Amino acid sequence: MPIPENYIVNPKIEEYLTRLTAEDDTILNEMENLGKEINFPIIGPLVGKLLSQLALTISAKTVFEMGSGFGYSTYWFAKAVGEGGTVFFTDLSETNSQLAQDFFRRGDIDSRIKIETGDSLKTLDDSPGEFDIIFNDIDKEHYPLVVKKAYNKLRPRGLFITDNVLWFGRILSDDNSPSTKGVREFTRLLLAEKGFLTTIIPIRDGISLSLKL
Repeated sequence: MPIPENYIVNPKIEEYLTRLTAEDDTILNEMENLGKEINFPIIGPLVGKLLSQLALTISAKTVFEMGSGFGYSTYWFAKAVGEGGTVFFTDLSETNSQLAQDFFRRGDIDSRIKIETGDSLKTLDDSPGEFDIIFNDIDKEHYPLVVKKAYNKLRPRGLFITDNVLWFGRILSDDNSPSTKGVREFTRLLLAEKGFLTTIIPIRDGISLSLKL
């Protein structure tokens, strides 16, 4: 069966893996259903589980999220950091922040999350470092601005993780929209940054994983 260019992973493989790794968490399931209902691009359970695993691997206790949406990835990180950990939720949308706050409260993880509504780049600048993990999912045209900022705010051996770095295959096309150009330039800058050891993982829409050396 031919696979459309905008699919990074065979959709049947993705469906198979999702079925195998389904989480028994009613709040996460509700958030996934909401994403489908309003056509909001959440990271999905496969990437969510990867983020949680990475956080646990480095015993992360402080996570800074840039562009948290209605909190799906935040929820995964909050489960991983545990009691005493903190996840910084940042998003421009007050509606998203309110939705997220309700999910966190009902999931009994709200004590681990600090919600900041506003510009993620400015909030990161204004936040005292250092963080164990920085997760980037802001508007793609602004991606190139994040590389240096994230590097400066991470602890040594911290992780900088970015979503959508394969941008549904648009990076391979002649698309020169601001978002596509932003993803291309971000990836160039990230791979050129010698202070990071970076791998691009072709899962869902592409995740970059950078270890601060």
